[in-house]
Amino acid sequence: MNKVIGSLCFFMILISGCATFHVENVPPTAMHFAKAQIPEEELLDVGILAFDTVEMSEEEAKEQGTHPRLRKAETHFIPFHLKSTLQRSSHWGMVRVLPKESVASDVVVKGKILKSHGERLVIEVEARDSTGRTWFHRKFGADATETSYANLQPGQKDPFQDLYHAVANALAEHRERLTSEEIRNIRTVARLKFARDFAPDAFENYLSPVKKGIVSVNRLPADDDPMMKRLMSIREREHMFVDALNGYYENFYNGMWPPYENWRKMNFTERVAMAKVKRDSYARLAAGVALIALGAVVGSQNDFSSVLVGGTIVIIGGQVLVSGINISSQAEMHRAAIQELSESFDNEMKPLVMEFEGKTYELTGSAEEQYHHWRELLRQIYFAETGFDERKPRERRSGPEKQ
Repeated sequence: MNKVIGSLCFFMILISGCATFHVENVPPTAMHFAKAQIPEEELLDVGILAFDTVEMSEEEAKEQGTHPRLRKAETHFIPFHLKSTLQRSSHWGMVRVLPKESVASDVVVKGKILKSHGERLVIEVEARDSTGRTWFHRKFGADATETSYANLQPGQKDPFQDLYHAVANALAEHRERLTSEEIRNIRTVARLKFARDFAPDAFENYLSPVKKGIVSVNRLPADDDPMMKRLMSIREREHMFVDALNGYYENFYNGMWPPYENWRKMNFTERVAMAKVKRDSYARLAAGVALIALGAVVGSQNDFSSVLVGGTIVIIGGQVLVSGINISSQAEMHRAAIQELSESFDNEMKPLVMEFEGKTYELTGSAEEQYHHWRELLRQIYFAETGFDERKPRERRSGPEKQ
């Protein structure tokens, strides 16, 4: 009995936990713009990671009305449109799409595509600042209507623009609750995290853990600390590289916009049509079965007229049944046509050429690989200049500090 009660309690806790993390269906939502110009020293930089998505086979993607390659393209398209939305709100400093998580951003936004097929978009979004504090972790969902696909404009109006406004507003509302001191602290922690990432033994004790995943400033380097100045110069180079990557993301976004919006509009139309087709199909199938059953009952009578009427009803019922099956086949044809269109997308990354102190470097591979290679290159340059070797343990070098 106790085991049963325990199981029931666990089940109720599980349900209650899930219930608090439901999908928020977004109504028509206007974006909250900054009421006044924010001082530059209080502007937080935002890094939006390329979105994640659930691994899907082609069959699973087909059932969801999409295609794996299309979903992969959306993991870059959606965060870039969110970036454009945040920039228009005037609440933030620099907003960048990141191929991988970076400690160089004041605020990091992670996203995951849960559903996307032109009729409905559902994404999971988590935002946290450099101190490790989570701002929110929510699921946003929105449904398209026929008017959603009118007057679309790249970077400004998407069929699911209300959803983007809802995410932007959630971020802005949290930022507005921060004090000026808290904002400065977030910016300071981001700088110290970057310094610690490149020179861990020199800057490790500048930050102290508060609790799991959350840190606070323990002490500050002097304003004229040459090591910190050099590291902030490297941080600016990382920002420049990410800006160059964002130029690629922008080109990809602009190139993807026309066929993607056409695909989504077509998919929306086809999904609405398929829903109607299925309803009609089920109705005809049910009518066909009923007519066949009725024909069998009438035909069981012994008189000639009843047999004739029964046979006729059976034939009509069979025709209605075949008609329903044909309509279902048409629905599958629509779905196949959408899948064929989905496969036209390609998101291969082109080589990126960067310049650093008079030298040029060509980076190849995916955006994630190029970002990784660039950071490793910056590390090599830093270690070559300072004489540090991160592979060997060494005594912590301490410079002038602010207490």
